[in-house]
This record gives sequence, structure tokens and C-alpha cells, in this order.
Amino acid sequence: MKFSRFFIPTTKETPNDASLPSHQFLVRAGFVSQTGAGIYDFMPLGKIVLDKIRKIVKDEMDNAGACEVQFGFVTPLSLWEESGRDLTMGSEMLRFKDRKGTNFVLSPTNEESVVNMVKNRITSYKDLPLHLYQINTKFRDEARPRFGLMRGREFLMKDGYSFHSSEEDLVREFNLMEETYKKIYTKLGLDFRVVEADSGAIGGSGSKEFHVIASSGEDTIVVCDKCSYAANIEAAKRSAKKYDFSNGALEKVETPNCQTIEEVATFLNVEKEQTIKAVIKKAIFKEGSKIVVFFVRGSDELEETKAVNSIDALELIDATIDEIKDAGLCAGYCGLVNLAKDTLFVIDCELENANSMVCGANEENFHYKNFDLNSLENVVYKDLIAVKEGDSCSCCGGKLSYTKGIEAGHIFQLGDKYSKAMNANFLDEQGKTKPFIMGCYGIGVSRLVAAVIEQNHDEKGCIWTKETAPFMVDIIVSNSKKEEEAFLGEKLYKELKDANVETILDDRINARFGFKMGDFELIGFPYAIIVGKRASENIVELVDRKTLEKLEISANEVVSKILELIK
Repeated sequence: MKFSRFFIPTTKETPNDASLPSHQFLVRAGFVSQTGAGIYDFMPLGKIVLDKIRKIVKDEMDNAGACEVQFGFVTPLSLWEESGRDLTMGSEMLRFKDRKGTNFVLSPTNEESVVNMVKNRITSYKDLPLHLYQINTKFRDEARPRFGLMRGREFLMKDGYSFHSSEEDLVREFNLMEETYKKIYTKLGLDFRVVEADSGAIGGSGSKEFHVIASSGEDTIVVCDKCSYAANIEAAKRSAKKYDFSNGALEKVETPNCQTIEEVATFLNVEKEQTIKAVIKKAIFKEGSKIVVFFVRGSDELEETKAVNSIDALELIDATIDEIKDAGLCAGYCGLVNLAKDTLFVIDCELENANSMVCGANEENFHYKNFDLNSLENVVYKDLIAVKEGDSCSCCGGKLSYTKGIEAGHIFQLGDKYSKAMNANFLDEQGKTKPFIMGCYGIGVSRLVAAVIEQNHDEKGCIWTKETAPFMVDIIVSNSKKEEEAFLGEKLYKELKDANVETILDDRINARFGFKMGDFELIGFPYAIIVGKRASENIVELVDRKTLEKLEISANEVVSKILELIK
């Protein structure tokens, strides 16, 4: 391909709303064009990169034994009503009516569609397992689409779904997909981590996320410095902290104007670890809402996703003072003693069996000392706290720390959540009817275009990995009006193409050398061959985009040197 025949509209102007490097550089370098909020068109360079990533994903999925299908981008709302997710997906699922008044949605994911495809077509355990996948457009009506391809509304996604006759076989496929995904991200040349995760709206009994490590990532990842443990902050666990406080008799004490943990601990001269914090929220359920209290140690913070999961709520929102009063609670002095009988509450599991604790008395300006949680009956203990840096790893005792990641893949053990709801069954070995056991496996293909650049860029522009680069080599003819330079550029272009090296020739006559070099650095081709003043001596410069190091070599050595580098 030649620059003079290609569509690469580069620009120096940065979009006003572009805060991430990938957003800035992909627009400036002519990879993508924004047509609406969170909606992007892929221009020629961007389409090449997208297709390269798509091919790697497809090849590895095919090698793993999955079968490619394609579901409709538009799906009937009735399928979502069968699974019950029409109530849980919220406003991110774009709904509309056709001219006949039938309700449809733009697919944000396709669990319902795949169950509908397999239902009544696979009827026996003998035809299992089965794994179907597609690489297709998705749409999620994000409230605040931002960060370019990282948080768009329309995107390209690989979503796969497996069907099994047993949980054991699901685990086998889940593990196979983990290894398959590792191969994909390794082939793409990315630094990534596999992390334990929350299943979110998809549901299921267990899930893992695949994060591309980048300082600009939205997700906080907890990692261990000694072992391979890694988890999203929403699902991270730590080694339980143990405390031994001197015990005494339960005592009600006046704590005037002490509403925060810091104020109470200071006033009573105790450590924050010896206090119990009450976090009061309003929980939104499928049917209605209710005030709920989460109790954690005073030195810990509530992790909201864990809290939502602990009560099977849709979400948590802040409760107003009036709502807290109406629930019979006393803000700032809420505790486990004298709590109203109908109060919905959950206690963090690290508080189980704790004694000598300070908690609210459910009366303004009063707390209790020496409270023993063993005195409680029929209470719910759940993991509620956010892991902090410096906490100990529950696997090896190592030190936990934070890093940032971009979620680029997620795999789930769904179980029978969707098959049961949609009455999709098979006959097992004993001839009994059972719902399919399912798995779900997603990769954000278009998001990976941005993730590569978030991990690989400098102040000048993109630095594509060799596996994702739109072209491996950019031949830059310094002055295309000079016959010697133009001839040598054409000669090297033909030789590299004959050697099956993806090459673009910058043969633009009216573009100055500095402009051509600026485009090379902005676009991020791995290598450039500069044909300049020494063309008459058959000498050219080889430039490595990643290091920007230059090396003078004979034009006769270009092909062999490039082949050596790309291997």
C-alpha cells in the first residue's frame, strides 16, 4: 500500500473530550472517527488493526473446539423477559418498538439468544458439551460514554457460550477458556493478569477477568508480591486480621457529639480496630427498596459490590436522614445492640466471634463498650470489606498491593441460571430432564484496539505491537521529487512485499520529510526505512519506533534485517 493512495487523515488537533492516550492518538492518527456519543467508525488503518485482533481471537477459539455462529444484533425483548433480565439490565439496554408495536432490544450480550438457539435442538447428554461463539456488534447505552473505544456504547465483542451436562465438565471448559484467553493476550503482545472477579449482571457461581495492565485502567486490581494471586478490588480477599482486646462487662457510655469512628475512638481511647462501623444504605431490589445496614470493623471500608451481592440487591444508593429515621435507626449511633427487629443487616465475616467491641447504642450520643458478637443469634456474616494495600494475601501471606488494569475479557461459570429460567433442558444418563449447565466467555475486541495503545505509547503517539500493527514497515522517501530516492523507495517496497512483509510506502510528493516522520511516530508502525540523502550510496536508515534508535544499513540488507527483527 502507498500513502498517496491510502486514506490516513492525521491531525495535530486533540479531541476536547479525549483524556486517555488511546483516545487522543487513535483519533489523531486516523484510526477511528467519532460519529456520536460513544459511537466510532473504524477508518482503513483502524479496520486493519481490528481485523488482526479479531483473527487472533477467532483462531484460538476455533483451536479450542468452539463453533462460530452469528446472532442478530436486534433481539426480541420477549427473550429477556423469559430470563428475567429485562428487569435487571436497567437503562443500559436500549429498547425500541418496530412498526407493529413489538418490543426489541439492541443486544448488549446474548445469553438469551444462544439458549433460544440450542433449546429443543440439543436434547441428550450424548450431544454435549457444545460451545458456540460469535464476534459481533454489541450496544450498551452507557450513561456517560467516554475514553473513546474504552467506554463506548457500540462495540465489537467476542461472546461465547458453552453447554454441559455437569458442573465438572463446565469447570473443565472454564479452565480451557482461561488457557485459551492467555494464548490470545500473549499473541497480542500484551502484559496482562488473570484476576478473580465479581460476576455482575451476568450472574453465575464464579468468574475471572483478564486485565491489560495500564496506569490509565479504570479497574483497581489487587496483586500479591509473592504468588500469582490477583483479583478485582470488587472480589479481592485477604488473610483475616485477628485482634485480641481485653474483655469486660457490657457497658453503655455517653459519647456526646461523637458520630464518626475517629471521634468515638479518640473519645473512648480505643483503637479504630476495636470499633464497629455501621454503613446505612438504601437497597434497590427487583420489587421495591429497603434500608439496610452493613457492619464492618471501624478500620475497614465497605466494598459496595460485595455489599450488593450479600443481599442480592440490584444496587445501593445513599439513604436520606428521613429514610434512616423512618427505619428506626439513629444515624451516627447505629449499632448491633437494641437494633430494631425488622432491620435488614449484614455483618462482615471478620467480625464473627469478635468481643470487647465498641458499637452504637441506637440512641443519640450513646455507644456500648465490650460488646461480644457471640451474643448474637441468627445473623448473616459475609465478606464486605475492601482489601487495602499492605494487607496479607490469603493464599501465601505475601503483601497485597494495587495496580490498574483495563478489563479486556471475562469468563463466567453460569450454571443453570439461564437454562432453568428459559426451560432449556436435556435428558441425562438416567433419562431424567435437567437444565443445561452453562458457561459464558467474553472478549472486548474493539476495546483491545485501545488497550494495546494504553500499554504501548509515548508522547509522540502510538507504538503498536508487531502482532497488531497495521503495517510492519513504513518506507519514508525523504524527497519523492528526487528520482534516486523515489526509485530506491519503490525498489525496497517491492522487495519487502515479495518477502511477505506488510509494508506501506510514504511516497507523498507534497509532504515534507518532517511531516512524514511525524506521521510515522504518531501512527506507530514498528519500523521505518528512511530513504534520504545517501540513496545514491545505497545507504538507508532503519528506525525502531519503540526506541526511536536509528541505524544506517545498506539497502541490500533491509529485507534480511527486517525479517530478523520481526521474528
